[in-house]
Amino acid sequence: MMSRVWCLLLLASVALVASPATATEEAEKVLTLDHSNFTDVVSKHDFIVVEFYAPWCGHCKSLAPEYGKAASVLSTHEPAIVLAKVDANEEANKELATEYQIQGFPTLKIIRNGGKNVQDYNGPREADGIVEYLKKQAGPASTEIKSAEDASSVIDEKKIFIVGVFPKFSGEEFENFKALAEKLRGDYDFGHTLDAKLISHGESVSKPTLRLLKPFDELVVDSQDFNIEALEKFIAASTVPTVTVWNNDPANHPYINKFFEGGSSKAMLFVDFSKDKDAFEAKYKNVATLYKGKGISFLLGDVESAQNAFQYFGLKTEQAPVLIVQQNDGQKYLAANVEPDQIESWVKDYSEGLVKPFIRSEPIPEVNDEPVKVVVRHSLQDVVFNSGKNVLLEFYAPWCGHCKSLAPILDEVAISFQNDPDVLIAKFDATANDVPKDKFEVQGFPTLYFRSANGNLSQYEGDRTKEDIINFINSNRDDKSAKSSSSVEPESEAVDSAKDEL
Repeated sequence: MMSRVWCLLLLASVALVASPATATEEAEKVLTLDHSNFTDVVSKHDFIVVEFYAPWCGHCKSLAPEYGKAASVLSTHEPAIVLAKVDANEEANKELATEYQIQGFPTLKIIRNGGKNVQDYNGPREADGIVEYLKKQAGPASTEIKSAEDASSVIDEKKIFIVGVFPKFSGEEFENFKALAEKLRGDYDFGHTLDAKLISHGESVSKPTLRLLKPFDELVVDSQDFNIEALEKFIAASTVPTVTVWNNDPANHPYINKFFEGGSSKAMLFVDFSKDKDAFEAKYKNVATLYKGKGISFLLGDVESAQNAFQYFGLKTEQAPVLIVQQNDGQKYLAANVEPDQIESWVKDYSEGLVKPFIRSEPIPEVNDEPVKVVVRHSLQDVVFNSGKNVLLEFYAPWCGHCKSLAPILDEVAISFQNDPDVLIAKFDATANDVPKDKFEVQGFPTLYFRSANGNLSQYEGDRTKEDIINFINSNRDDKSAKSSSSVEPESEAVDSAKDEL
């Protein structure tokens, strides 16, 4: 989930440049699938690409013309490469979306062998890039390198490339390499050769070797353990830079995605590259090297390029240079206006448990007189857990269309209880305040929870009508007089800290 959100943060909008007539013709090259024809169509193709989208999704709208142009070009490929789409927001197609583990939009899947093999599409989102990526995906998983010219045509110095070097194209090692290339072909480019000298980097070898070329750190790493699981672990460890760089260069985006996909805690230092990059880079990399393999990954980001991250964390540009560590449970730690010489000692203090968690919260509103009361992270404890009231709490996002539709209904519910001192209707902006994950599970918007005066917490999953919500509150509320002192849950902000996932 974490990597999905950051992928969306990185996704750039593309302009619609085709004429209306051309765009219509291109769009028609994209097959429309649904629950009724999906299995039948997929079963007839050895290779098909399916976009799971939602009509309201802005990224889907940006992708649509590029996807259509790519479909038009690929329809003339030999053999034709078919692009299709499914409206995963349609109720009848939601079971299909669940089957394919769709967690956000747009999500593209490459489906092979009539549906037997499924992989994520990890390529570009503009037409030319889609075409180039899918032509490679439709061909062999690994390209044979017979000459220096072959090598130069397939190896891009700015990308990771994995080469299998063999004395002969047979045997267990070669078969495992082919299986590995097929499995990971969506993530990396593969080649195989009988002559290591054709590869410009690395030493000659006398036995089967997997050689990984990369545009960072030591540039070349080898493994001669051809156990598939061992090779996967080797590749996973070798393809994350000691320090991942986040700037405007699209070539870095795959490494940023891998950074957020990793299982370790994530240290992120954001500085103004135009002024401070040189002052911080070497010292930060020294710290990253010191903690390599100790459960922390490191990223160096440009303030200008990472504005979405600043918005997500609720930071201000004037806090840069700023260092953030986010753990897998969502707990965050922060040092604002940090100096280069302070980084190593601060990370040491963090690793020894001496740094207090950072909790994101909007200011507590000075005026809070609307029917639906505003709750922020710093007021959540008092308003919801310690108020002694029956509280219906909405977790929402300002941009969410369903939340906007629900807002007037909640206003009506709140007005209906305005003379009842034991009932409170409240809302919590989950994009601007940390959600305590040990209390609430919020995977989409809006999400509604009800906490009774006696401390019973439950999620509301009924119809979003005034009548149904009121009936639910009346059926689940507690009288204030029945509330016991044991229901109060005193806890500090340090204990009830955010466990928000990116």
